[in-house]
Order: sequence, then structure tokens, then C-alpha cells
Amino acid sequence: GLAPAYLIADRGYDSDPLVAALAARGTCAVIPPRRKRLFPRAYDAVRYAQRHPIERLFSRLKQFRRVATRYDKLDAHFLAFIHLAATVLRLRDC
Repeated sequence: GLAPAYLIADRGYDSDPLVAALAARGTCAVIPPRRKRLFPRAYDAVRYAQRHPIERLFSRLKQFRRVATRYDKLDAHFLAFIHLAATVLRLRDC
């Protein structure tokens, strides 16, 4: 598979081994440093701010019970319902 260019995560994932493993794969970690870190690592705050709309989308998708509990056995059926739920959410926003 392809390695992602960036991994955007919250403070809970701020660890040196994780950042080193991502760097070895060629992925840039966009993780804000923990507050108690002695030497805070720099991160791309603008790119980190792009995480919020994605988190909101996942939250709204999980309001559909069928998505939250994953009733479907086949991946294709689950993905089809995700598309349907995303369409419904988009139509509600209009």
C-alpha cells in the first residue's frame, strides 16, 4: 500500500517511538505536543486545524445506528450505506 503523506492525531498519540516509526515510513506526524513535554516538538497547526471538520463528519455519520453498530456483514454493503448516509447529511445541509 501507499504510505500517507501526513498523519493528523491528537495529543494522546504524542510519543517519540510513534513519530520515529512514521518518519521511517515517510509520513509526517502532525501531532501537537503534550503539555508536560520538556522539549515540545513543532507541528503544523494549520494542517492540524483541518482535523476538526473530519472529526465532525465521523460524529455525524455515527448518528446513523446502522453505521455505529455495523450490522452489515459485507464491506460493500457497509460502504454503500456510508455513501447513502453521507448523501443524506449533505442534503440536510442544503
